[in-house]
Amino acid sequence: MFIKKTSKTVNGKTYVNHLLVESISTPKGPRHRVVCSLGNLAPAPQEEWLALARKIEAALRGQPGLEGDERVDAIVERVRTKGGQRRRPSTKGTPASDADVVAVHTDGVEIEEAREAGPVHVGHQFWQRLNVDAILADVGLCAKTRLLTQVMTLNRLIQPLSEHAMVDWVHRTAMADILATDLTRLNDEALYRNLDRLHPQRAAIERGLVEREQTLFNLDSNVYLYDVTSTYFEGRSKKNPQATRGYSRDDRPDCKQVVVGLVVDRDGFPKAHEVFDGNRTDRTTVSAMLDRLEARVGRRQGATVVVDRGMAFDDNLREITNRGYHYIVAARQTERDAHLADYEEGEGWQAIERQPSPRNPSQAKTAVSITQRVVDGEVHILCRSEGREAKDRAIRDKQEARLLADLERLQKRIAAGRLVDEAKVHQAIGRLRERFPRVGRYYDIAYDADGRRLSWTENVEKKDRARQLDGTYLLKTNRSDLAEEEIWRTYMLLTRVEAAFRAMKSPLMERPIWHQLEHRVQTHIFLCVLAYHLLVAIEKTFLDRGVHTSWGTLREQLTTHQVVTVALPATNGMTLRIRKGTTPEDAHQEIYEILRIPAEVMRPVKTWRPTVVTENGLQ
Repeated sequence: MFIKKTSKTVNGKTYVNHLLVESISTPKGPRHRVVCSLGNLAPAPQEEWLALARKIEAALRGQPGLEGDERVDAIVERVRTKGGQRRRPSTKGTPASDADVVAVHTDGVEIEEAREAGPVHVGHQFWQRLNVDAILADVGLCAKTRLLTQVMTLNRLIQPLSEHAMVDWVHRTAMADILATDLTRLNDEALYRNLDRLHPQRAAIERGLVEREQTLFNLDSNVYLYDVTSTYFEGRSKKNPQATRGYSRDDRPDCKQVVVGLVVDRDGFPKAHEVFDGNRTDRTTVSAMLDRLEARVGRRQGATVVVDRGMAFDDNLREITNRGYHYIVAARQTERDAHLADYEEGEGWQAIERQPSPRNPSQAKTAVSITQRVVDGEVHILCRSEGREAKDRAIRDKQEARLLADLERLQKRIAAGRLVDEAKVHQAIGRLRERFPRVGRYYDIAYDADGRRLSWTENVEKKDRARQLDGTYLLKTNRSDLAEEEIWRTYMLLTRVEAAFRAMKSPLMERPIWHQLEHRVQTHIFLCVLAYHLLVAIEKTFLDRGVHTSWGTLREQLTTHQVVTVALPATNGMTLRIRKGTTPEDAHQEIYEILRIPAEVMRPVKTWRPTVVTENGLQ
């Protein structure tokens, strides 16, 4: 579309009128048709006319811009209510195949504005399948916020970037074409403000997603798998009280961090998440996480909560039981050590084989032996893994080497007189024991204040006992109705939480966090969880069809499906531009068929414009 200026003189006075005109295809070639009269646009400069025409054209195609324009809305309403809704030229009596016939200069045909479309198309389709837009609307978020939230979530799913870099990425993809909206005025400030609008609605959105996925995938809500991880910051994060130093699972003890708790079901779908202070210990998060879970899904009496040994304390188990749940937990090392005689017995053990995870088919099979004991009414499952034996030994040897090296360094500081105060020496010893708890208990460390000498002696008996228990672990549960193998397999589902954390940290790039404000950090993590909802739904759809693959593999394959503009310079002095998706390749087609989504990423858009002849040829 374009705007054409007309003038008429009556009784010596000149009247100026501006017409909105579109180029249409007819059996006799392209023609101009007046869409509506715009009146006199003066004093607006002529360079603004094209922008106005494009806004009107986009609105008529159902592509609203990021910001409303009352003038555009009024013109569109006038076009539609007065019968001005754009009519296609009649092709009555003309064969359908002739309606789009155009004679072109083949040497002038060009392909323009190629944009990556496949991953955006899949993400958008699953955004719709999960009804995310309706969920956002139900919590009171406006159309602009819903649009920006989808843009930010798809970026997190496809190529995670900061809000500042996200704008350029959006323009390098077919996002605007697929979402049928104008994103030319998108800026990072709008994305930052969108984080602020999303923050108060996180719980309600998560609750809506849980309900939708439960219905869509018929999920089992009888097992809840809970674990925590840490995510570190770049920067000092002085304005975020949750950002503190603590035990880093990212091997970044030099950085401040927050702790993230996540509950998933046996299929890996998130049920609830929470962001805790960076120095929060695992065991203190259980009660708070159960509160978040029940706020999302309600209290399901008889469901089983599975947690790791960092939370396997008596107070947590009582909390789980008092709420009406069962538990399956990995016992702490001291509880396992009490079963040394049982581990040494060779009878009554059952050999089972753990198959590779469907989402990681390259994973090696694991041979495990288990046996059962009942202690004070609690079922104990003793487990011994050959693969874990070598891993335990390697971890202990590595920690032992580090402990001994740190003890040598501490002794040199003492001998050189750089550390004299006896209390501070004992504090340093305590920190070493805390840093290396796995091996610290195998050494008796003593300090002679008079001789200013640090000494340590290996406790051979304790170390030999540890070697005997390499590769062993103990599970506890208050479920007496399950066979020992089923208890073990249910506990091993805890790897689904670990897989979720790996996905959020690697392909979804949850870390490092650059935001400095507490509420924006929490919303950043929420967007990662939101993107993980899409990721796990995509992978689940493949698994249900018996295909084991990852979103990372699919994303890579889909990058070659693009949206392009084909410019066809016609012999009549006009150029026809067709904006459309490329023909899907076999790999794309297979992915779309398995996911049950359309192969067409957008409806073609055709526009006519006068051909411009330059030194380089036709344009």
